[in-house]
Amino acid sequence: MREVTATVLDARQRQYGVTARQAKDERLGSAIGRLAFAGKITAEQLAAAELYGDLMARNRAVMGLPPIHPHSATGLLLDEGIFGRSLTEYDPDYVEKIRKRAAAAILMLRTADHDAIAATGRRPSMLVHAVVCYEVDAAGWGDADLRNLAHGLEGLVTLFGINRDSSLPVSSA
Repeated sequence: MREVTATVLDARQRQYGVTARQAKDERLGSAIGRLAFAGKITAEQLAAAELYGDLMARNRAVMGLPPIHPHSATGLLLDEGIFGRSLTEYDPDYVEKIRKRAAAAILMLRTADHDAIAATGRRPSMLVHAVVCYEVDAAGWGDADLRNLAHGLEGLVTLFGINRDSSLPVSSA
């Protein structure tokens, strides 16, 4: 396990140009986390993005859909039904709860689409979903797209009731 961890840390140092200490930061493990690491989004926006990603994954599961992208070879084998695929029957109340929460999150992002300040750039809903659910790297995005992404994430911060806490770390850079 140590060899795997060392390989990951070395790769992060090369890929993202960070120090050995910074390479240990778990935020570097996801596209949205790398934006937080770089100071492009706040800690609260990162928390909202993580909640949104979890909610969308749960929504796909209760709807009987496979995960958007498996994070391992084992996950791929499970998704393809090669071995061990779970045919979990969810409680109807749980399914309803997840579907309502997912619908509320989607509605909040659509609202962000309509009231986005930037007249240029892509829609906040598309940007949030791309980075959070599809792991699209946003490092090269322009200011308008980053502004719209932050606007969509702010809507999710409000929806999820995330408290503003200035003690949360935003950037290690």
